[in-house]
Amino acid sequence: MGRADARRAARSGGIRRLFTWRKMLGTFFGLCLLVMGAFVALYVYVDVPEANAQAEKQSNVYKYSDGTLLARDDRGANREIVDLSEVPEKVQHAFVAAENKSFYRDQGVDLKGTTRGLLNTLTGKGKQGGSTITQQYVKNYYLTQDQTVTRKLQELVISLKVDRKMEKDDILAGYLNTVYYGRGASGIQAAAQAYYGVDAKKLDVAQGAYLAALLQAPSQYDWAVASPTGKKLVKDRWAYTLNNMVGEGWLDKAERDKLTFPVPQEPKAAPGMEGQTGYLVEAANQEMARQGITGEMREAGGWTITLNIDKKKQKLLEKSVDRQLESKLDRKNNTTDATVQAGATSVDPKTGAVVALYGGVGATEHYISNATRQDYQPASTFKPLVLVSALENGSKTQDGDLIGLDTVYDGTSRRPVVGSDTPFSPQNEDDISYDHPTVQTAMDKSINSVFAQMVVDVTPKAVKKTALAVGVPDKGFPERPAITLGTMNASTWDMAGVYATLDNHGKKVTPTIVKSAEHRDRTMEPVDGTGDQVINRASADTVTKTLIEVVEVGSGHEANTTAYDAAGKTGTSEENKAAWFAAYTPELTTVVALFGESPKGGTQVSLTGTANSGRASGGGFPARIWADYTLGALGGGSDAAFVLEGVERGEAPPVTKSPSSTPSESESPSQTPSEEPEAPSESPSETPDEEESSPAEEPSETPPGTPSESPSAPGWPGDEQPPGERPDNGLLGQ
Repeated sequence: MGRADARRAARSGGIRRLFTWRKMLGTFFGLCLLVMGAFVALYVYVDVPEANAQAEKQSNVYKYSDGTLLARDDRGANREIVDLSEVPEKVQHAFVAAENKSFYRDQGVDLKGTTRGLLNTLTGKGKQGGSTITQQYVKNYYLTQDQTVTRKLQELVISLKVDRKMEKDDILAGYLNTVYYGRGASGIQAAAQAYYGVDAKKLDVAQGAYLAALLQAPSQYDWAVASPTGKKLVKDRWAYTLNNMVGEGWLDKAERDKLTFPVPQEPKAAPGMEGQTGYLVEAANQEMARQGITGEMREAGGWTITLNIDKKKQKLLEKSVDRQLESKLDRKNNTTDATVQAGATSVDPKTGAVVALYGGVGATEHYISNATRQDYQPASTFKPLVLVSALENGSKTQDGDLIGLDTVYDGTSRRPVVGSDTPFSPQNEDDISYDHPTVQTAMDKSINSVFAQMVVDVTPKAVKKTALAVGVPDKGFPERPAITLGTMNASTWDMAGVYATLDNHGKKVTPTIVKSAEHRDRTMEPVDGTGDQVINRASADTVTKTLIEVVEVGSGHEANTTAYDAAGKTGTSEENKAAWFAAYTPELTTVVALFGESPKGGTQVSLTGTANSGRASGGGFPARIWADYTLGALGGGSDAAFVLEGVERGEAPPVTKSPSSTPSESESPSQTPSEEPEAPSESPSETPDEEESSPAEEPSETPPGTPSESPSAPGWPGDEQPPGERPDNGLLGQ
């Protein structure tokens, strides 16, 4: 053996001597004894503290942007302690089944779950489930909501001691009376009243299972405001809870099979939250939740929350709705007027700050905010995004012409789109056909057939990608030609962000209502209202150029004035259920909408006949509210002008037409399919509710963009389709 081999053998032997199994085993047991010793010391050292000062609970204070008081919220103290005997036994078992099946058998802690929580805290992964009912009770009653290693270790030790000293029923009672259920309700008695309008003792097992399921995510699982995903998740958890009860022998399977999901009652605003105050506070609370400040943290009190809401602009918006809409309605005697709900969001396009918001007639009368609700379709306010996507992607028509403001399309009503696997032939408003309109004219008059074809030219997938980038939520958003009519769901808040992004030359704007949120123990990181350049400036400015004309001479002309520069778009959704006006000046972006909502059950209904004005449209009440508010918000006017760069005109081949030709005869080969079948899946299958004008004799030469069917038709048809039309044969939003 050489010297090198000898040295290697010596090193190898040394390593083996260092890491013998005896030494490794001894080290392991030594570490275990060390950890056990530390835990014993911790157990001896940590005492069960006094209750966490419910008596010291503070209000949350909400302020306008100038620091003046908006509201003082005392809902954190909305708790009424009840004995466990007042909670039906099956309801008690529902909470145990949902949160901690082994509650009656365990020692009060879940070591595996707690260890996972500690590791997540150390690695910055945030909150993690796994706590027992005892641990949650200890956290709520004795400790704080802080996600720290120290607090988690205290929770573990105190839970062991509490489990030894207290009866299980006392722990369960404490848990039910301290946990936060959402809607400002802490404790099961307040929750029973908030969700079902009954005392806790009158809850049935299905209702109890819902309240138990709710605890996993109160803000997301509240049925009144939950998204479709949230509703599915809470129903799944409700079923999971009941199935666990069956498995534990607490509920007969035959009884379980008969139970149906108990939809909670509509929420009601707390006293002091009347008028717009409740809507503003709730919008701020929702934003805080998105930023990681949970309802439990907020309900602990002590927060000073300053909003971006401009007190003057807020009052102006409220007065504009009253003056331009509410004063015209007869809600008591007119059944249509009783269904009208108005919502609006106004944003500073340079910062994203929400400076004014209108949520409805009042938070105590109509709890759900019409400004932030996402259950209605934005309709033709989506059409500018089809053009944006065409510009972003350098899209061309079926003839190979680059799309821009001067590009010519076929404006024939009910014209089947060309080049799509999904047939679609939407009807223009009043079934009017237009002879070779430019894209600019199509935007002015909101011509459905043009934008349906443009979606196909760009592709629905590309249009959706662009729309999501600028802020349209991914809710009911199919990749089909019908999206040109705004068949997804969105709120005025969402669309204000979208239009503010156009206003901000393509740089992303995210509406944000919380200016600051401060607490003695923590602060909230405010939302950054401006982001990256999500679309090219030239694309955004080109759309602004076309929307300026929509306000000047198109469907948005009710908002036209010499007092300020404005750009905007109208929209009226399927069956006249919603009417929108989304518009902006260089300094302010505001979206106003009307929604038809049945007072009974909240189902969507038609707005036709609102204030005896016939068909509702975005160019009517919404545009007038917008104009009245904007004039006041800008102090009577503004000299600020749009600075537009790189406006893209596109390509426009010369239009030739024989004197005797009709609109259908003059279509180009690429726009008129010779063998295209009628569209069974996305074409209108109903006739308009309103009377159509009889066709007029065609003149020998028709200027581009001129209506070619009805001389008596209104010169600027406001939006998309007459009441009752379903452009995709009932598939909207699917």
